[in-house]
Amino acid sequence: MSIGLGSRRRFLRGLGASMALPWLPSLWRGPACAEPPQRLVILFSGNGFHGGEWWARGAGDAMELGRVLTPLHDLRRHLVLIRGLFHAEARKGNIHSSQTGNLLSGAPLAAGGAIRSGTSIDQVLAQRLGGATKLPSLVLGCEPANPSVHKNYSMLYSSHISWSSPTTPTPLEVHPALAFDRLFGEASGRGDRSVLDAVLADGKALRGQLGAADQARFDEYLEAVREVELRLTRVGRPADAWQPTLATPDRPRPPDGVPERLDDYMRLMCDLVVLALQTDTTRFVTLKLNNDHSALRFPHLGVDAMIHHLLSHADTPDWLKVNRFFVEQVGYLARRLQSIQEGPRTLLDNSLLAYCSSMMTGNHDNDELPLLLLGGAGGRLQGGRALDYRSQPERQLCRLFLSMTAMFGLDLPTFGDATMPLDGL
Repeated sequence: MSIGLGSRRRFLRGLGASMALPWLPSLWRGPACAEPPQRLVILFSGNGFHGGEWWARGAGDAMELGRVLTPLHDLRRHLVLIRGLFHAEARKGNIHSSQTGNLLSGAPLAAGGAIRSGTSIDQVLAQRLGGATKLPSLVLGCEPANPSVHKNYSMLYSSHISWSSPTTPTPLEVHPALAFDRLFGEASGRGDRSVLDAVLADGKALRGQLGAADQARFDEYLEAVREVELRLTRVGRPADAWQPTLATPDRPRPPDGVPERLDDYMRLMCDLVVLALQTDTTRFVTLKLNNDHSALRFPHLGVDAMIHHLLSHADTPDWLKVNRFFVEQVGYLARRLQSIQEGPRTLLDNSLLAYCSSMMTGNHDNDELPLLLLGGAGGRLQGGRALDYRSQPERQLCRLFLSMTAMFGLDLPTFGDATMPLDGL
């Protein structure tokens, strides 16, 4: 038996076993459930923040925030600030690329212009749990990827925080209209295609390797799949299943290209994130607001003398303005999710938003990383807290990722360099 044949048979056996279950479409549209699903959104902005102004003290409504974070003042009860976590592997290169390419994996990075990182936590969750929706995940950006090499490390590391495999950055969509088409266009993803169509190409290849008797049995199998699928399609979702609050987009397709103003651009991308989650088109989204080593400019803030990367090397009033602008986008997204009711909870309550950068300040300081969580993760995360791990011996950021996978019901014994979840989260 060839390896290819074996791999296809294992896949088809999985479908065969599922055919016996009354909820066959669960492989593609998710099992019936009365509770809204959990969602994950990871947001990133590059080059760190103003020194000494990324902090939170106190708890709940009494929480005080540093000047970088004051745009989130009204969201304090939903906020968890985490200090002291870091990646040991990211401290080896001491440049932007080497500090960013493994931000969501903690994996060793290949140098010399080679590409090798690790599968990022967003894609681990999407690959394990994303089959219930049309798109397993959505990865967006507001600055194109940079394919060059800088100081012995590929700049693709600075441009991508989401990795589908150690050698594959997840495709990054920077055009709002194309992101909209991917979400709602006629071309469907795995979750939207019929079971038969999804396996048809592999099935044809397999059929050619079968004997005549097995070919007949295989044809009967495909016909059985088609009949069950059509019957269940007519039935639709059970009446007691959870239903998205929005079945189709409530706004038109964005214009081609990107908005001229950066603030309009980022808000539009945030609106697409909300739309993707509200329609249950995907449950895992990564939004990279800019690259590390970014070349963005900010004329709408009255800050146009220097690009983002150069601004980051001094704690000036302009740098604080830029920091607050990025945090305002996080707040905008959180408030939009908070405005959408899903039964007794809001979409923000049912989501976990993680905001991060690959260094604390623009001077490449990454012995601790800026981390902020918003939302309730479906009732599994309590907000209004500031957690400090700087005095603890086990400060791996991957411990947080293990905690996140547990919130989504995924029990991983290890991730990256972590073997246990984060205490106290």
